[in-house]
Amino acid sequence: MKKKVFRSRISILHTGFLLAIFILISIPVFQFKIFHGMYILGGMFLLFVFLLSGMRYIISGDKLYIKIWFIPCEKEKISNIISVEQSYIFIAACTASLKKLRINLRKGAYSSFTLISPVREQEFIEELLAINPDIFINVPVKKGIWCIWDWDI
Repeated sequence: MKKKVFRSRISILHTGFLLAIFILISIPVFQFKIFHGMYILGGMFLLFVFLLSGMRYIISGDKLYIKIWFIPCEKEKISNIISVEQSYIFIAACTASLKKLRINLRKGAYSSFTLISPVREQEFIEELLAINPDIFINVPVKKGIWCIWDWDI
């Protein structure tokens, strides 16, 4: 069984926004010397780094696995994918980026969606299409100065 692993894209803006919120919360903790708050903030910061650095999307057989390090978050059948679209929805998801792929799924009588942000986006889409060629793709190919390495701005 062929297995492909794609790590999550990390966005400078997304990370900067979360870091700004963290700093704003930290100011009163350090200003008023709330020592137990410092430990909590330190733990939150380490958890934040742990989550950002460990997001993976794995295509194995007919399944798409979404994991954070060794913790499985979601498992979807690729044959249930209806379409893949580009999205900039700023909600919690297994992503560390503002630029996401919205994967629309058919689950029996209803449908749902999953948000992901894989690096090597075109290769990821090609892997999905190799397994399920009926997937409708609505993701423009963009290159240029605003896409730096695997980061996006």
